[in-house]
Amino acid sequence: MRDIYRGVAVLAAVAAGAAALVLVLPSGPDEVAAGPVAAPSAVPSSSGPAAPSPVPSSSAPAASPSASPTATPSPGSSLAPGYTAMQALYADPRVPRLTAEVKRMRLTRPAKRYVKDKRTGLAVPRLAAPWKAHGAAPFTSKQVLPRTRGAALRGLFVTCPLPIQEQDKPRDTALLAARWTLNHHPKGSRITWLASQPVKRGWLLVYRVTYRKHQSRAAVVVVDGGMSKPGLAFVTVPDTQRKQWRDIGRVVSGVRALG
Repeated sequence: MRDIYRGVAVLAAVAAGAAALVLVLPSGPDEVAAGPVAAPSAVPSSSGPAAPSPVPSSSAPAASPSASPTATPSPGSSLAPGYTAMQALYADPRVPRLTAEVKRMRLTRPAKRYVKDKRTGLAVPRLAAPWKAHGAAPFTSKQVLPRTRGAALRGLFVTCPLPIQEQDKPRDTALLAARWTLNHHPKGSRITWLASQPVKRGWLLVYRVTYRKHQSRAAVVVVDGGMSKPGLAFVTVPDTQRKQWRDIGRVVSGVRALG
């Protein structure tokens, strides 16, 4: 019996040594045997999506706006929070860059009759028939052309306090205002610049808006009327009423500050 117990003790010692060897040795050639291993920052669960890799891929944005203030998104790209209003403008494929090739237009004689809009601090031309005054809401003044049979759009001339963020340069403010006016044109409309120039206390832009097989002529004039926000005058006339395109020149020539 004594020999049997001695043999059992020997076997137990051999087994313990083997277990210790398994715990020390790596299980494969790519593993590290010594030293603690840091836990990953996020471990994906079997029921949820995998955590994103910290290494940026070629399809991800190069940097956020806060990391690179001068970065400008390419046309049509999605915008991350933090981009400036002008960067958003430059990324909009509906609005081309305003280059030096866009010339000034010759302004006509000032109008003889005016509409005084005290909420914007602007005086704007009162256009002759077939234009007529219309209920202003949600604007502060409105003139319209009669509806044309079979056409969804009609001429519109309105004023309101600037509905977008004012920029340091009047030209940039006018650009953002022109982009905003696409809300009042059919979906998918695109701008082509026709004229750009400074006016007293502001800036004017004249442009063509193309949509499907049609187009409108439009203009914005942004002028500081002495109120908390600059005033905006916006006119658009569809090609179904192209005879009134000449009135756009009268509008941009006649907008002025009341004070």
